[in-house]
Amino acid sequence: MAKKEKDIQEESIEKKLWKSADKLRKNMDAAEYKHVVLGLIFLKYISDAFEELYQKLKTGEGEYEGADAEDKNEYVAEKVFYVPPQARWSFLMGRAKQPTIGKDVDDAMESLEKDNISLKGVLPKVYAKTNLDKQSLGSLIDLIGTIALGDKVSRSKDVLGQIYEYFLGRFALAEGKKGGQFYTPRNVVELLVELIEPYEGRVFDPCCGSGGMFVQSDRFVQYHQDHYNAEKNKLQLNPSDRISIYGQESNETTWRLCKMNLAIRGIDSSNVRWNNEGSFLNDAHKDLKADFIIANPPFNDSDWSGELLRNDGRWIFGVPPASNANFAWFQHFLYHLSPNGVAGIVMHGGAASNKGQQESSIRKKIVEANLVDCIIALPTQLFYNTTLPVHIWILRRNKSLNKNYGLRPNEILMIDAYNLGTMIESTQRELSDEDLALIINTYHDWRNSSENYSDTPGFCKSVSQADITAKSFILAPNRYIDRIKRHREIPFKSDVQDHLATLTSYVNKLGSFLNSLDTQSDGLKENYFNAFDDSKYDKSKWVPTELNEIVDTVISGNWGNAEPKKNNIAVKVIRGTDLPNIPLFNLHKTPTRYISSDKAEEISLIPGDIVVEMSGGSKDQPTGRIGFITPELLDFFGMPLICSNFCKVIRLNPSAVNPYWFFYYWMLSYDDGLTTRYENQPSGIKNFQLDEYLDSEIILLPPDDVQQAISNELSILFDLKNKMNYTSSLLKNLMHKGFENIYYEFDK
Repeated sequence: MAKKEKDIQEESIEKKLWKSADKLRKNMDAAEYKHVVLGLIFLKYISDAFEELYQKLKTGEGEYEGADAEDKNEYVAEKVFYVPPQARWSFLMGRAKQPTIGKDVDDAMESLEKDNISLKGVLPKVYAKTNLDKQSLGSLIDLIGTIALGDKVSRSKDVLGQIYEYFLGRFALAEGKKGGQFYTPRNVVELLVELIEPYEGRVFDPCCGSGGMFVQSDRFVQYHQDHYNAEKNKLQLNPSDRISIYGQESNETTWRLCKMNLAIRGIDSSNVRWNNEGSFLNDAHKDLKADFIIANPPFNDSDWSGELLRNDGRWIFGVPPASNANFAWFQHFLYHLSPNGVAGIVMHGGAASNKGQQESSIRKKIVEANLVDCIIALPTQLFYNTTLPVHIWILRRNKSLNKNYGLRPNEILMIDAYNLGTMIESTQRELSDEDLALIINTYHDWRNSSENYSDTPGFCKSVSQADITAKSFILAPNRYIDRIKRHREIPFKSDVQDHLATLTSYVNKLGSFLNSLDTQSDGLKENYFNAFDDSKYDKSKWVPTELNEIVDTVISGNWGNAEPKKNNIAVKVIRGTDLPNIPLFNLHKTPTRYISSDKAEEISLIPGDIVVEMSGGSKDQPTGRIGFITPELLDFFGMPLICSNFCKVIRLNPSAVNPYWFFYYWMLSYDDGLTTRYENQPSGIKNFQLDEYLDSEIILLPPDDVQQAISNELSILFDLKNKMNYTSSLLKNLMHKGFENIYYEFDK
């Protein structure tokens, strides 16, 4: 119990808030609900900041002597938003249980915009909508009211910033592909910012989403105080004044999220503009030359009005195709870069290797102009809106500023980070701090230190323009980086000897088996019709029998341990997802786990066992799939075999039923949908009620001699299929090992 209490205490405030707020969402779509929640968090923040200053002004001590607590100018001077009485959190908390609370919050937002010109058109007015449950809204206000957000201590810890950013990420995950339109995962943003190092100057993002690039740039400045302290003879400035931000967003609701995101951190957003035409048709910063550009533009956008911009002055490297905006974005960024500017761009991986005439021509000219500093191939599943390969491009106007430029003139650093990152959700990967440090340090060492950088097989290589020219200006890192030599414990010939011996032996057995079937005459056909011609049988003598009468025992599965413990042995664990792959022996992903030797002896599978999938079926996939355990399957794994805890094993009474008869009865029942009657779905995952199925269903059993004759023919055909599949798997394994040996480089 103590451990559980400790875990609860250590759960972050943003996670607690998210869990509670998500419960109150009920059936409201995440895309709508995010504006409800984030708007209230913003309102609570500015109300807290206002209230703290309000009390100082009201007390009137020291520098605040004689001040008027209701004078708006007092708040403007302190860079605090003025909050009118009807928008103050205490007022709304007092009305949280009233049925008019939705209108009250909308009125509060209206009054805030009226009294603070910088918030005009920014705040959500969605709280009076009929699809927002007012009782849940009141509970949400009470929930957010328990957290101090805007007081001095909370501001210094960036409590609200962390909550707001966490909620943006959770909403983006909930919205999936649409979420990627307004949110770039924080660790990707952090990587971009650390790569281009915006210490001082103009920072520009022409597709700024919810403003994550600006927030991280501001955070970068705050984190690198030592850089400024080390600079002598420079004007001492507030860190936040070191950079100025410029942005543009074409989605108005996303622009509002951005404005609030920046406001809660005190970042000036006066140059973050919105227009629905977007950066191509209506460039809000036409004359801007930015020192830093950080962007994650929409990939492969075919609806960018390119046909209207054929003669645009930004296309100095070539007119981009109207069907794809990728190289329009690159040229837009380059157009806005200052003479010494640098850009960090997230781009679809295809842009580095696309062979389309227009794209490849533009890419060639950009490379020849010596504007590409680095290409980084990122892992998949980092982003909410795509699972496709993604690259980071570092574009630099003046590469001669690189300290190592003399050693590597006109070279481009290629980094392949594809194998980095850890899965944190079933569909979401994240780069760890160590992963980020590896990429960032590699890039900066390449730029600045001849001693610390060296090409690393499998990860990075400094590539000359001659190499790039030879590869038709393709910039995909995997085309240049040397492959790692693969390691194996056993030399190739020793490794395959046993496989070859097994194959030779088994092919001989298969030959003998085929000869016994008399396949050269009509014997196979005659035997088939003798067994399966229904006119030969008097089915009135077939006995309806309850399934539980023919089952000897039902064995539960076990997931075992990831690492061996005392007295543990290695076992293979058949999962529900493996069952369809058993007939073809396509089981290379079947996991190895560890259980005690006593437990293994108790639950290990034997030939004739039937493994049943108990849960985990997809929306359209019934549970109740089965697998038949054969001697070949046990030989294939070469170690004890058990089933997972999401499966169970039926071990039949051999004196009551032939296992082949039962197996094919079940297959017919499954195909006919009979097993679906015994599914329930209490928590979104289907569960098969095996006990109820065995107690309720019947199987028709012919007289013993008839059942054995039919089952014998079934077993012959099943064994033929199984032996041929097993032979196929042995051949597949040998072919794979052979080709692998000649294709890759090995250390031995």
